[in-house]
Amino acid sequence: MTKKQQDNSKKTAQLGQDSTLSFGLGLVFFIVVLFSLITVSYWLTQHFIGQESAPVTSIVVSGEMPYSKRSDIINAIDQVDMGNFFQVDVNEVQSYVLTLPWVYSVAVRKQWPNELKIYVVDQNPIALWNGDFLINQLGQVFQADIERINHYLPNFFGPEGSELLALENYRDLNALLDYKALKIDELVLSERFSWQLTLDDGVTLNLGREERVERIQRFMDVYPIIKAQLKAKKITEKQQNQAVDYIDLRYDTGLAVGWKTVDSITQHKTQIKLQKNNNKNHPKLT
Repeated sequence: MTKKQQDNSKKTAQLGQDSTLSFGLGLVFFIVVLFSLITVSYWLTQHFIGQESAPVTSIVVSGEMPYSKRSDIINAIDQVDMGNFFQVDVNEVQSYVLTLPWVYSVAVRKQWPNELKIYVVDQNPIALWNGDFLINQLGQVFQADIERINHYLPNFFGPEGSELLALENYRDLNALLDYKALKIDELVLSERFSWQLTLDDGVTLNLGREERVERIQRFMDVYPIIKAQLKAKKITEKQQNQAVDYIDLRYDTGLAVGWKTVDSITQHKTQIKLQKNNNKNHPKLT
């Protein structure tokens, strides 16, 4: 064999060895990558399986809640299974919270990985209704613990089904009376839909069934004159114990005025004070 042939044989052998080495390294790299992918996939699978079975460990309660308490919400959803985050039914949570007397609306959502968020809006009480109920801003009747109310509410009385009508008239007539710095303490709507108001100064207004706004306007025009005449009467006749008891406006062109003594005024103010205190210390309604 010539020298040239020997050199070609060596080159061929060297190339074969290089090819074998490259193939071996490639095979090892492929096996390492495949093993890594299998390991990562297995870890991720186990991780998500673990997360799916993780419980809810954080409950965030927020919203507009001047009357409801966080403890009320937590106690209401005590029956809901919080052991699995993905299986917690937000509709079930919402239905339990809505059973609370002070709750008007509620929104519930889950936040991964372990949090439940509850947003609550309370009822807005506008007045007491027939002594035992409350009326909200939409004229809807509900029952709740009046002890949680820390401000005075007017009293409405009327037949069942007239709640919204009473609220609308209260707002309209109260807005008119506000021009004379007067407010409605009590509103009574009879079975025949005749209206009677008691103001915060103790004067009762009989409005009848019709033309309520016009009669309130007539009262506002005449009331300063009545008070001026009463003041003059106190000065001239020395009758310091007289005051206006009621004003009957159920006349087409006039009105009638009833009088009361100072003792009656004191009694009325005492009743109002007791009534306001009772509103703050009312027994829990069922």
